[in-house]
Amino acid sequence: MLDLALHVRDHLLLAGAALALALLAGLPAGVWAARSDRFRQLALGTINVGRVIPSLAVLALMLPLLGIGFWPALVALTLLAVPPIAINTDIGLRGVPAAMVEAARGLGMTQGQVRARAEWPLALPVVFAGVRTATVEVIASATLAAFIGGGGLGEYILNGLAEADTQQLLEGAVSVSILALGAEALLGALERRLSTSVWGPA
Repeated sequence: MLDLALHVRDHLLLAGAALALALLAGLPAGVWAARSDRFRQLALGTINVGRVIPSLAVLALMLPLLGIGFWPALVALTLLAVPPIAINTDIGLRGVPAAMVEAARGLGMTQGQVRARAEWPLALPVVFAGVRTATVEVIASATLAAFIGGGGLGEYILNGLAEADTQQLLEGAVSVSILALGAEALLGALERRLSTSVWGPA
Protein backbone atom coordinates (compact mmCIF):
# COMPACT_ATOMS: atom_id res chain seq x y z
CA MET A 1 0.00 0.00 0.00
CA LEU A 2 2.86 2.37 0.83
CA ASP A 3 4.48 1.63 -2.52
CA LEU A 4 1.22 2.44 -4.31
CA ALA A 5 0.88 5.70 -2.37
CA LEU A 6 4.40 6.72 -3.38
CA HIS A 7 3.69 5.98 -7.03
CA VAL A 8 0.45 7.96 -6.85
CA ARG A 9 2.37 10.86 -5.32
CA ASP A 10 5.00 10.75 -8.06
CA HIS A 11 2.32 10.52 -10.74
CA LEU A 12 0.41 13.52 -9.38
CA LEU A 13 3.61 15.51 -8.91
CA LEU A 14 4.59 14.96 -12.53
CA ALA A 15 1.10 15.71 -13.85
CA GLY A 16 0.65 18.75 -11.59
CA ALA A 17 4.00 20.26 -12.53
CA ALA A 18 3.29 19.75 -16.23
CA LEU A 19 -0.14 21.34 -15.91
CA ALA A 20 1.28 24.33 -14.01
CA LEU A 21 3.89 24.95 -16.72
CA ALA A 22 1.26 24.49 -19.42
CA LEU A 23 -0.91 27.15 -17.77
CA LEU A 24 2.04 29.55 -17.65
CA ALA A 25 2.63 29.01 -21.37
CA GLY A 26 -0.85 28.31 -22.71
CA LEU A 27 -2.79 31.17 -21.14
CA PRO A 28 -0.52 33.96 -22.45
CA ALA A 29 -0.34 32.26 -25.85
CA GLY A 30 -4.14 32.06 -26.00
CA VAL A 31 -4.51 35.71 -24.95
CA TRP A 32 -1.98 36.83 -27.55
CA ALA A 33 -3.71 34.75 -30.22
CA ALA A 34 -7.04 36.35 -29.36
CA ARG A 35 -5.53 39.84 -29.70
CA SER A 36 -3.48 39.27 -32.86
CA ASP A 37 -4.72 37.56 -36.02
CA ARG A 38 -1.18 37.21 -37.35
CA PHE A 39 0.09 35.51 -34.18
CA ARG A 40 -3.07 33.39 -34.04
CA GLN A 41 -2.42 31.85 -37.45
CA LEU A 42 1.19 31.07 -36.57
CA ALA A 43 0.66 29.87 -33.01
CA LEU A 44 -2.50 27.86 -33.44
CA GLY A 45 -1.24 26.35 -36.68
CA THR A 46 1.86 25.11 -34.84
CA ILE A 47 -0.23 23.89 -31.92
CA ASN A 48 -2.61 21.97 -34.14
CA VAL A 49 0.31 20.23 -35.84
CA GLY A 50 1.66 19.30 -32.43
CA ARG A 51 -1.66 17.85 -31.35
CA VAL A 52 -1.54 15.11 -33.97
CA ILE A 53 1.80 13.77 -32.69
CA PRO A 54 1.20 10.76 -30.41
CA SER A 55 2.12 11.23 -26.75
CA LEU A 56 4.62 8.39 -26.82
CA ALA A 57 6.32 9.92 -29.84
CA VAL A 58 6.71 13.23 -27.96
CA LEU A 59 8.28 11.35 -25.06
CA ALA A 60 10.62 9.57 -27.45
CA LEU A 61 11.69 12.89 -28.99
CA MET A 62 12.79 14.09 -25.54
CA LEU A 63 15.28 11.22 -25.14
CA PRO A 64 18.10 12.58 -27.34
CA LEU A 65 17.55 16.09 -25.95
CA LEU A 66 17.13 15.54 -22.21
CA GLY A 67 17.85 11.88 -21.63
CA ILE A 68 15.65 9.84 -19.31
CA GLY A 69 13.91 10.58 -16.03
CA PHE A 70 11.54 13.19 -14.62
CA TRP A 71 12.56 16.22 -16.66
CA PRO A 72 12.06 14.91 -20.20
CA ALA A 73 8.72 13.48 -19.10
CA LEU A 74 7.79 16.88 -17.63
CA VAL A 75 8.66 18.71 -20.86
CA ALA A 76 6.76 16.21 -23.00
CA LEU A 77 3.63 16.37 -20.83
CA THR A 78 3.78 20.17 -20.76
CA LEU A 79 3.83 20.24 -24.56
CA LEU A 80 0.83 17.91 -24.53
CA ALA A 81 -1.15 20.14 -22.14
CA VAL A 82 -0.52 23.50 -23.79
CA PRO A 83 -2.74 23.10 -26.90
CA PRO A 84 -6.18 22.70 -25.23
CA ILE A 85 -5.43 25.55 -22.82
CA ALA A 86 -4.20 27.94 -25.52
CA ILE A 87 -6.95 27.06 -27.98
CA ASN A 88 -9.78 27.41 -25.47
CA THR A 89 -8.37 30.67 -24.15
CA ASP A 90 -8.35 32.05 -27.68
CA ILE A 91 -11.88 30.79 -28.38
CA GLY A 92 -13.21 32.04 -25.06
CA LEU A 93 -11.86 35.56 -25.45
CA ARG A 94 -12.87 35.83 -29.09
CA GLY A 95 -16.35 34.62 -28.17
CA VAL A 96 -17.07 37.55 -25.88
CA PRO A 97 -19.82 39.63 -27.56
CA ALA A 98 -18.52 42.90 -28.94
CA ALA A 99 -21.65 44.64 -27.66
CA MET A 100 -20.73 43.61 -24.12
CA VAL A 101 -17.26 45.08 -24.48
CA GLU A 102 -18.63 48.32 -25.95
CA ALA A 103 -21.16 48.60 -23.13
CA ALA A 104 -18.39 48.22 -20.57
CA ARG A 105 -16.38 50.94 -22.28
CA GLY A 106 -19.46 53.10 -22.39
CA LEU A 107 -19.64 52.89 -18.62
CA GLY A 108 -16.22 54.50 -18.45
CA MET A 109 -14.16 51.39 -17.73
CA THR A 110 -10.50 51.38 -18.62
CA GLN A 111 -9.10 48.69 -20.93
CA GLY A 112 -7.84 46.77 -17.93
CA GLN A 113 -11.23 46.94 -16.22
CA VAL A 114 -13.00 45.83 -19.40
CA ARG A 115 -10.82 42.75 -19.56
CA ALA A 116 -11.05 41.97 -15.86
CA ARG A 117 -14.78 42.65 -15.39
CA ALA A 118 -16.30 41.84 -18.78
CA GLU A 119 -14.09 39.74 -21.04
CA TRP A 120 -12.51 37.27 -18.61
CA PRO A 121 -15.65 36.46 -16.60
CA LEU A 122 -17.46 35.60 -19.84
CA ALA A 123 -14.51 33.68 -21.31
CA LEU A 124 -13.64 31.80 -18.12
CA PRO A 125 -16.00 28.80 -18.56
CA VAL A 126 -14.54 28.09 -22.01
CA VAL A 127 -10.99 28.59 -20.77
CA PHE A 128 -11.64 26.30 -17.83
CA ALA A 129 -12.96 23.62 -20.18
CA GLY A 130 -9.55 23.65 -21.86
CA VAL A 131 -7.83 23.31 -18.49
CA ARG A 132 -10.13 20.39 -17.69
CA THR A 133 -9.25 18.64 -20.94
CA ALA A 134 -5.54 19.24 -20.41
CA THR A 135 -5.68 17.91 -16.85
CA VAL A 136 -7.30 14.63 -17.82
CA GLU A 137 -4.98 14.17 -20.80
CA VAL A 138 -1.89 14.80 -18.67
CA ILE A 139 -2.95 12.43 -15.89
CA ALA A 140 -3.62 9.69 -18.42
CA SER A 141 -0.51 10.33 -20.51
CA ALA A 142 1.78 10.57 -17.47
CA THR A 143 1.48 6.78 -17.46
CA LEU A 144 3.77 6.72 -20.50
CA ALA A 145 6.49 8.54 -18.58
CA ALA A 146 7.55 5.18 -17.17
CA PHE A 147 8.91 4.26 -20.62
CA ILE A 148 11.62 6.91 -20.21
CA GLY A 149 12.18 6.52 -16.48
CA GLY A 150 9.79 9.28 -15.43
CA GLY A 151 8.22 7.23 -12.64
CA GLY A 152 4.58 7.27 -11.62
CA LEU A 153 1.89 4.65 -11.93
CA GLY A 154 3.04 3.70 -15.40
CA GLU A 155 5.79 1.67 -13.74
CA TYR A 156 3.16 -0.81 -12.54
CA ILE A 157 1.83 -1.17 -16.07
CA LEU A 158 5.30 -1.44 -17.62
CA ASN A 159 6.48 -4.00 -15.05
CA GLY A 160 3.21 -5.89 -15.29
CA LEU A 161 3.61 -6.24 -19.04
CA ALA A 162 7.26 -7.24 -18.76
CA GLU A 163 6.61 -9.83 -16.05
CA ALA A 164 3.19 -10.97 -17.29
CA ASP A 165 1.88 -9.94 -13.87
CA THR A 166 -1.83 -9.23 -14.31
CA GLN A 167 -2.28 -8.02 -10.75
CA GLN A 168 0.43 -5.40 -11.06
CA LEU A 169 -0.84 -4.38 -14.48
CA LEU A 170 -4.36 -3.90 -13.18
CA GLU A 171 -3.13 -2.05 -10.11
CA GLY A 172 -1.51 0.57 -12.28
CA ALA A 173 -4.30 0.78 -14.86
CA VAL A 174 -7.10 1.02 -12.31
CA SER A 175 -5.23 3.62 -10.25
CA VAL A 176 -4.65 5.84 -13.26
CA SER A 177 -8.28 5.45 -14.31
CA ILE A 178 -9.48 6.48 -10.85
CA LEU A 179 -7.23 9.55 -10.86
CA ALA A 180 -8.35 10.60 -14.35
CA LEU A 181 -12.04 10.02 -13.68
CA GLY A 182 -11.80 11.75 -10.32
CA ALA A 183 -10.16 14.80 -11.88
CA GLU A 184 -12.77 14.80 -14.65
CA ALA A 185 -15.64 14.69 -12.15
CA LEU A 186 -14.18 17.38 -9.89
CA LEU A 187 -13.28 19.77 -12.69
CA GLY A 188 -16.57 19.09 -14.44
CA ALA A 189 -18.45 20.17 -11.32
CA LEU A 190 -16.30 23.30 -11.05
CA GLU A 191 -16.87 24.06 -14.74
CA ARG A 192 -20.64 23.81 -14.30
CA ARG A 193 -20.46 26.18 -11.35
CA LEU A 194 -18.47 28.65 -13.38
CA SER A 195 -20.93 28.43 -16.28
CA THR A 196 -23.88 28.90 -13.93
CA SER A 197 -22.29 31.89 -12.22
CA VAL A 198 -21.74 33.59 -15.58
CA TRP A 199 -24.76 32.53 -17.66
CA GLY A 200 -27.24 31.75 -14.88
CA PRO A 201 -29.05 28.44 -14.28
CA ALA A 202 -30.25 26.55 -17.34
